[in-house]
This record gives sequence, C-alpha cells and structure tokens, in this order.
Amino acid sequence: MSGSSPGSPPGDSGDDDHDRSDRNAGRSQTPSRDPSDSDAVTIEDDGLVRWFLKTNDENVTIARDVLSSVAIVGLVALLLFGVSGIWPPLVAVESGSMEPNMYRGDLIFVVEEERFVSDGAVAGTGIVTREHGQETDYTKFGNPGDVIVFRPNGDPTQTPVIHRAYFWVENNERWVETKANEELVGDATCQEVPNCPAPHAGFITKGDNNPGYDQTGGGAATTVVKPEWITGKAQYRIPWLGHVRLTIDRLFGGMIVPPSPTTPLEYTQPATTLPAVPEAAGLGSNAELAGIAGGTVALAAGRYRR
Repeated sequence: MSGSSPGSPPGDSGDDDHDRSDRNAGRSQTPSRDPSDSDAVTIEDDGLVRWFLKTNDENVTIARDVLSSVAIVGLVALLLFGVSGIWPPLVAVESGSMEPNMYRGDLIFVVEEERFVSDGAVAGTGIVTREHGQETDYTKFGNPGDVIVFRPNGDPTQTPVIHRAYFWVENNERWVETKANEELVGDATCQEVPNCPAPHAGFITKGDNNPGYDQTGGGAATTVVKPEWITGKAQYRIPWLGHVRLTIDRLFGGMIVPPSPTTPLEYTQPATTLPAVPEAAGLGSNAELAGIAGGTVALAAGRYRR
C-alpha cells in the first residue's frame, strides 16, 4: 500500500508545489522599469543621447529647450538665406525717409539684386528704376521701381542706405537737364548741382519721403550709385517687428552690436558746392537700418544706417 496521501497522483508530493510558489513569489518581488518612466533613464542603461532626450532632470531640460530653440532659429535663418542670397536677409527701418511705404520699426526682407528680376531692369543689373517702372507698370512698396540697399560712395565703413532707384545715368551725363524732375531740382543747372555731370555711370536715388535726390543733398550723402555698391533690394515688409531690434539697440546702447558712425560720410565734387536742402518736417534726411540675423531679431549681427 502506498504511503502517499489520498488524491495525490503517484510520484508527486506537496513539496514541488511549494517550490514553484516560492519561485513565482521571488520573481514578482523583482522591480521592473516602466519604459515610459523617463526618470528611470540612465546613461549606463540607455546611452548618453537617449538619456539627454528623455530625462526629466531640470538642468538638462533647460539645456534641451535652449538647443531646440537655437536649432529652429538656425533652420529659419538658413531658409531665409537660401531665398535671399545675402546676410542678413532682414533689416529694421529706423527712420521715416521712405514713408508712407516703409515706416520706422518695419522689418524688410531683402534679396540679391540678381534675384526676382522683372522686365525693364537696367542692363547688367537686376534693378528696375522708377523711370522704367512707370513704363512697364512695375511697382514696389507703393511706387514704380525697385528699392535698393547700397553703401554710400561704395565705402565699406559706411552703413547701408535703403532708397528707391529713380533712374540710370551714363558717365558725364548732364542728368539734371535730361532726366531730373524739375519739382525736385527747381531751376538749378548742372553746374549748380553736385554730381552733375555724372562722375560715372550709375543710379540716381531718393527716399520716397525726402525732398530731393540723394545726389543733390536731399537725402543720403552719396555720389551716383555704382551697381557694385548695391548689396540688395527690398522685397517684402513686415510691419512693427523691427521694433524688437530697435528696442534692444536703445537699451544696450551698442553693447551687443557696435554703434554705426553718427556722421555721414561727406562727398565733395571738385568745383561744386553742396546746396542746403531742407529736411522733411519732423524727419531726418537719412533713414536708418539695423541688420537682423534670420529670426533672431533681438540679436541681429550688424547695424545699418541711412
């Protein structure tokens, strides 16, 4: 007669059941990591990259947010540069010489002059003058012709000017007598006006709100603008956004970006004198620009004055 308990299968004993129960209990007591628990992420188990992306450590989270913001701004800046072809592709208007088509605090997107060229551009350039714009019905910022950004007298130490290209003149052309608007030059003759005859071929420019041509002392102090002095042309206007950069400049007073020269470069043509031309009421004759590096309006590199 067997010594096993009644109802137990032959060869089995209660000890086996107890052993299995003990092993299962031991496994259930072993802690398991929830994959969704980012606090459990460690460099040893997950690697440096995964840990940096998943951890909830406060310092790492701040660093991650900063790097993400920088990456987004950098991407936007690269896209703007790709379309524009120049750097910085955005400038903030600092005065009213182009009103009512550009106001102080507007942000202007500028491109290389060879891009988005319209019919009627001056040969060898991508610029349509006001004169040709009237003939072809081409307008930019409320008036015929392109608005260009250029360095006065081609001087790299001077900050750029943004004004409209009015017409093209040839070397030695007596443009005051052939092309100038009498309302802007009055009864003046070529001998009485600076830069006439034209010292070289180039553009005659003017701010839309200024009383006269730049080349006659009615705006920026510059001679006839050569094509190689042009750094870009204005394409689009974003109202008010430029105030961010202007505020930063005012608060920090050039600590972030060195201030631009406060005195415009003088241009003197032999045997002529520069007549005094009154400025537009309440406005300086030269509008100012501040360069904006991509989407980082407050930390733009470079400052522009006109």
